Amino acid sequence: MSDWLSSTWEANWRSFQYFSLYRLVLAGLFFLTILFPHEWTARLNILPSPAMFALTGAYALAVFGGLLLATHWQKRFNFQLSSQVLVDVIVVGLVMYIAGGVSSGLGVLLLVSLAAASLVGRGRLVLFYAALATLAALLTQSYGVFIGRFEEASVVQAGFISAGFFATAILARLLGQRAMANEDLARRRGEALDNQIRISRRVVERMQDGVLIVGADGVVSRHNPVAKSMLGLPGDERWALAGHALTLAAALSEWIGGGPDAVLFSGAEGRDLRARFERTTSSDGEVLIFLEDLGRIKERAQQLKLASLGRLTASIAHEIRNPLSAISHAGELLREERRGEMQDRLLRILNDNVIRLDRIVKDVLELGRQNRAQPELLRLDEFCTGFIEHFVAAENLEPGTIRLNSTPAISICFDRSHLNQVLWNLVSNGLRHSSRGPGAVRLELALASDEGRVELHVLDDGPGVPEVAHEQIFEPFFTTHHQGTGLGLFIARELCTANGASLELAPHGSGGHFIIAGRNDTCLLSEPNAAHAVN
Repeated sequence: MSDWLSSTWEANWRSFQYFSLYRLVLAGLFFLTILFPHEWTARLNILPSPAMFALTGAYALAVFGGLLLATHWQKRFNFQLSSQVLVDVIVVGLVMYIAGGVSSGLGVLLLVSLAAASLVGRGRLVLFYAALATLAALLTQSYGVFIGRFEEASVVQAGFISAGFFATAILARLLGQRAMANEDLARRRGEALDNQIRISRRVVERMQDGVLIVGADGVVSRHNPVAKSMLGLPGDERWALAGHALTLAAALSEWIGGGPDAVLFSGAEGRDLRARFERTTSSDGEVLIFLEDLGRIKERAQQLKLASLGRLTASIAHEIRNPLSAISHAGELLREERRGEMQDRLLRILNDNVIRLDRIVKDVLELGRQNRAQPELLRLDEFCTGFIEHFVAAENLEPGTIRLNSTPAISICFDRSHLNQVLWNLVSNGLRHSSRGPGAVRLELALASDEGRVELHVLDDGPGVPEVAHEQIFEPFFTTHHQGTGLGLFIARELCTANGASLELAPHGSGGHFIIAGRNDTCLLSEPNAAHAVN
């Protein structure tokens, strides 16, 4: 049984219970009529007698039993209703006969019972109920005329009231059908509206943009989780916008006064946000505020740019590598023929540029090789010590050029080869811009402010990253050095991301200062598909 049909069925049982309560009151009135002085009820001609007490008591018991059944045993609705209507017809018919037939006016009680039964009943049973009442009225009245107790003309009156029985039953049934149809329509529309509200609420909650619904009094009535995260909102359902986002509240007031419909401002954790205002047709005059994270938009645009750039550069790199190998080989052959200093100089220039081009091609090809990271818990002090020894030997540096300061025994969850490549790129970049003297590049280990995270700082004594380049420093092919490829820092950050870590440029400092922040408590990556690395 569908939900709406079940609800309708329960509503019919409730109506049947109310009908039984009315009949229980009617039985009480019959009992009081017997007890009242005869002067008060002379027109009804109902005198106290054992038969009347028995009839009234039996009626009260039958009605009370029907009420109990309708409350605790809600089965066979039509049978229970028909039984109670039959009891009404018999009892009211007998009382009406005792009171003087149809002229007593008690036939109205049957009209009420028929109307109630027709409202809650189903199908053609209502006509059956009207037929029972008609038979009861005509038989009792005819019998009274036959024995000479009633006037013969009263039969016509009985016929009229019998016609009223059918009219009442049919009209009440039509009214009941319309009421049930309207109730069904209202219920189905209510369910559709509730489903729509649930879907809309789910859509709003899953939106990547923040949504605020602000009333005319400046109170936020609803918001989605993204807006809560963007603005650092409280968990309460209703709160004043001016109390938690003063800049946004001022922009809203300005927009209401005819100002711009969008504004840029800073949200929680320094996010760059864009707010857009829209009016609604709500009778309460509510306003919609859409919040967009500009950083996320830039990141998405950057991803699209990198995807297109990666496909293009990988294709070009494959095409360049073969001619580049031929040029390099030809240069080696020319170097064997020593014809003079000018030729040696030109060959050195050719070789240096071939090496630089080959390094660019290798970096570009590495962008397309995405392998899954295999993180492990590494002792940072031991790893950095070994890395420095290897790097100094490979680059033929003086001992002490690269130093490891403050070596607490802390660990980091990272792929060993990835961390080696990240440090190689960062240290090479720092060494390129440093004085190359003792302690020109420093590695420092520290515990992060967030529980379960550690930091590895790479610092140099160079001039540092220009302020204008802070936004582009991690973009591919962006470089401030003529020998750089512009891919080292980009690859380093991608490797950190693949290992659940981050690579950031420190906002302040006299030299270059990069910070690797990773976890030291677990090596489980949350997204397997995202746990890849550039290798």
